[in-house]
Amino acid sequence: MKTKPAKKIKKNGKKTISEVKQAFRQPAVRRGAEAALYFTAALLFARSRVIGGTAPFAIALISVSKRKNYFYSAAGAALGCLLFMPQYFARYAAAAVIVFLGALALDFAQAKSKPLLPMAICFFALLATGLVTDIKTGGGTADFALTAAESILGAGSAFFFYRALNCNLNRLRFKSLPLSDTVCIVISAALLLMSLSQTEIFGISPARALAAAAVLIIVRYDSELSGLMLALAAGFALSLQSADSLFLTGAYGFSALLGCLFCQFGTPATAGAFTLSFALFNVAFGADASYFAEAAIGCGAVAVLPRVLSEKIRSFFHDGADITPDGSLRQSLVMRLRFASGAMSCISESVNEVRERINDINERDSQANRADFSPEEYRTREIINEKTNEIRRVAADQFFSISDMLADLATEFDEAEHFDNIAAGKIRRILSEYEIYPRNISVIEDKFGRIRIEILTAGGEAKFKSKSLQTAISKACGRYFSKCTATHFSEYSMITFTEKPNFSLEIGFAQHSAEGRLCGDCIRAVNDGKGRSVLIISDGMGKGGRAALDGAMGAGLLSKLLTAGFGFDSALKVVNSALLVKSNDESLATLDCSCIDLFTGKTDIFKAGAPPTYIAKNGKITKCELSSMPAGILRGIEFAKRTAVLGEGDLLLMVSDGITDPGGNWLAALLTGGEDMTAQETANAVLREALNIAKDMKEDDMSVIAAKLHRFSEQQYQN
Repeated sequence: MKTKPAKKIKKNGKKTISEVKQAFRQPAVRRGAEAALYFTAALLFARSRVIGGTAPFAIALISVSKRKNYFYSAAGAALGCLLFMPQYFARYAAAAVIVFLGALALDFAQAKSKPLLPMAICFFALLATGLVTDIKTGGGTADFALTAAESILGAGSAFFFYRALNCNLNRLRFKSLPLSDTVCIVISAALLLMSLSQTEIFGISPARALAAAAVLIIVRYDSELSGLMLALAAGFALSLQSADSLFLTGAYGFSALLGCLFCQFGTPATAGAFTLSFALFNVAFGADASYFAEAAIGCGAVAVLPRVLSEKIRSFFHDGADITPDGSLRQSLVMRLRFASGAMSCISESVNEVRERINDINERDSQANRADFSPEEYRTREIINEKTNEIRRVAADQFFSISDMLADLATEFDEAEHFDNIAAGKIRRILSEYEIYPRNISVIEDKFGRIRIEILTAGGEAKFKSKSLQTAISKACGRYFSKCTATHFSEYSMITFTEKPNFSLEIGFAQHSAEGRLCGDCIRAVNDGKGRSVLIISDGMGKGGRAALDGAMGAGLLSKLLTAGFGFDSALKVVNSALLVKSNDESLATLDCSCIDLFTGKTDIFKAGAPPTYIAKNGKITKCELSSMPAGILRGIEFAKRTAVLGEGDLLLMVSDGITDPGGNWLAALLTGGEDMTAQETANAVLREALNIAKDMKEDDMSVIAAKLHRFSEQQYQN
């Protein structure tokens, strides 16, 4: 019964927050809030006086204020000067008017895209009014030097304010901003904090205590670099107030550095180190004890933060850390690839539509002018039209193939959960020690938590095979990696390191050529760079040189497309189109593929006109037979597919039709009794038995791939 009011209050609180957010989305409310912020900031900056009694910060803010906010910042600056520096009101009011008019002129001329001109206006406004005042009051050299220093400080402040006001915070957390924008925001906030530090309660400045707490929170929960940056900025701003506070720059900076060293021991140790270091500076410079008390209060508050609040602070700093400053490159790339895929699909449909209309025109033209041609001429004309029509069909299919390939790439990028730029930077430094300077490095973590490293380099893979280099890369990423694989392009090579999988694949090959030295079958075994091994047998039609060409073309194209990251279906369409247009004669090849995931043992079997695949698992033989068409006969063929799961010691056997043509159950019987054979021994035994059975028959090319799965031991995994 007592929990209901609490829930109701919580619900009402959320509703109130939602209403406030909704109100701020209204243009009028947003403009009013923005005007109030500019007015308040200028008012506070007018109070911020540095050594020598100068106050250039409010003038700097006016020079960089956005359109429609000049008046509010100028009014705040004028009121602040009247309240806090009445003796200098005339001088700073004149400077505010000059800067206001100059900024207005720049806005009308649309010349505020760069900070240089606002900085110049601020500099000359402060310099001109200061020189007039010094001359009128009979100032000496020191006064003129102070005026020049104030003008330079004002111009520098204008630069920081400009960058802070114009950084892109849309949909981005503070942590994801570029370092230069972050520095400018921190320095601007520190200068604003300086004006608040003049307010004291019983001799203690809450603003300086807040500065110490903020530095400690950043050091403890965000990053050491950000903490040191904030400490130096806050120390510098607070030290400008008087000669007695000049030590604060060193005190904040060194105390933050010492706190970084004690971060590993927890928040109390970090706070203690910061406080003790601050005490040493306080004693060494003979400063007022209130400075130490303020630092102790700020650090003590952080040290006793409740766990719930600590977790919220940690979550605030770490959420959104992986967002790139200029938006998500991955999502932009995925969007563009999918758009290009859709465009290619539309082009293919347009080509088909144009082809059909041309066919209609040709058909009507042939019927209308048939009497003008002899039977032989008419037949030749029809053959030419049919061949041209076939080429147009293949062209349309190619556009569809490109569309599918782009869609495959989009899916691959979309499934990449995380691009680890920190690890990529570590790897680049490691490679430089081996005098390897790659063009690009990507460290990609997929949705299963597996890491893949892709390195684009102008050299080959020879330098990457160093054992010490591979060990260093593994330590940098905190994972074990398999030996690198290389995909070669015209000028560059893509070196890929894949996280070491749970299984290794023992592969055996055996092959027999029925006619001469050229075999019509082609065998390929490739690694796709994602922890999967792909086994391919391509059997060209017939035997001899022509069959060898078709088989090599099918296996070669397919393997290159798969290693480049394209899917099986889109790769088959490209191979099929290539075989269709290769020559005027019939040209075809069967394709038999097995893709084995070495992390899970999952095996995808793809067949295009290929004979059965055999799986020996737990003493049982499974015959995987799928009906499908070979590549190169018809348009629009597809793979027939099946999935199996292999485990420790299981065997996968792929063969060409020369092995299975004799028929019979001899293959299953041989595999049943060959559990103790190696993969190579199994391949040799199958080929030997097939040759023995087919010795009285017409010979055909024969190919065998035997693959056996083995689980890595702990020692093998680490080596």
